[in-house]
Amino acid sequence: MNFLENFAAKRLIECMVYLFADGALDPDRHELTREGDTIHVEPQVFDILVLLAQNSGDLVSRDDLIAGVWKGLIISESTISARINAARSAVGDNGKEQRIIKTVPRRGFKMIAPVEMTTSGTAPGPVQAASTRQDVRFATSADGMKIAFARSGNGPPLVRVGHWLSHLELDWHSPVWRPLLDALGRRHSVYRYDQRGTGLSGRDFVDEGIDGFVDDLRAVADTSGLDRFPIFAASQAVPVAVKFAVESPERVSKLILYGGYAEGRALRPRLPNDVDEETVLALIRAGWGVNGSTFVKAFSALFMPDATQDQIDSFVRIQLESISPAGAARLRQIVDRFSVQELLPKVQCPTLVIHARSDVIHPLEQGQCLASEIPDARFLVLDSPNHVLLPQDKCWADMMSEIEAFLQSPHDEV
Repeated sequence: MNFLENFAAKRLIECMVYLFADGALDPDRHELTREGDTIHVEPQVFDILVLLAQNSGDLVSRDDLIAGVWKGLIISESTISARINAARSAVGDNGKEQRIIKTVPRRGFKMIAPVEMTTSGTAPGPVQAASTRQDVRFATSADGMKIAFARSGNGPPLVRVGHWLSHLELDWHSPVWRPLLDALGRRHSVYRYDQRGTGLSGRDFVDEGIDGFVDDLRAVADTSGLDRFPIFAASQAVPVAVKFAVESPERVSKLILYGGYAEGRALRPRLPNDVDEETVLALIRAGWGVNGSTFVKAFSALFMPDATQDQIDSFVRIQLESISPAGAARLRQIVDRFSVQELLPKVQCPTLVIHARSDVIHPLEQGQCLASEIPDARFLVLDSPNHVLLPQDKCWADMMSEIEAFLQSPHDEV
């Protein structure tokens, strides 16, 4: 099947609705909405948006556009550029930010915002466009530390545990983190916070173990009035979430653990595909937040080898504004000593463990440990090298689909 035939076949699914960012595309009604408001677009612009949404994350070349939208007619570059600009404007994007539609120079275009497909009347729950704003507030942890947290999205609560290297304001506009927030926020009110020592939270923390980080999660939940809720945790947020779930089983309905570990790298035997603590600390000390440095390239290659330049630039800015070089090294040493191995069999809630097969920050063996020791845990392995999963990753859609299915499943089906 050639590209044009493939596009025509996809258009036959008339009841399909494509959800992305704060918008929804309904090909059957030939309707684009943003935050519930209907946006008028020309037919060719609408068809471009549908084509990009149907191929979310994949490159759509100029030849593909001409075949799918103009049916092979000879079209000038200026016409294509004008329609792409109109498409960006319609979805609230622009050529500078390219938060939704990305231009790949000399190759084509791709929709980098996560796209969810649903059909009228068959969605597993209420689906709304992602929130365009967040509400930032502060909680006070048990030791008096001020913890900045934000709420966004629509629906029942979902708590995303704070992790190393975050900044509530910068994350909200980041091509690395915003796609995840939009995806999680379609059916849930997402509560997330900056880990102590980072972002908008208190920076003056003393060397300590995991307990203070667990207290921060509890403080955010208490301040937000959350009694029982599912948790999404990634990387070193995973042991924090596990400890909280064991200490407060009545409050945690489900656990989603991505790219995490049971034993920090300073405590576990080094495996061939693992990165030791000294290597990470050396990279931090060599050039934290210095754009274009060898450190940035090495650090980015470890965490997200498939990142675009825009994503790397955003990552570097968050480095600079989230924490100082000395603070980053000290915090890294703390989280590298988290250990919850003995707590895993005590987890009582349904758990989904997700891990990238070629993750070098925390190797696959750590994901296997979590999944095998937590009772009845489900295990999803992604064929990806990215510790920070990116929206353009071929596994992105699979991961988000699994997460949503897990969250929507009743307790006895998990």
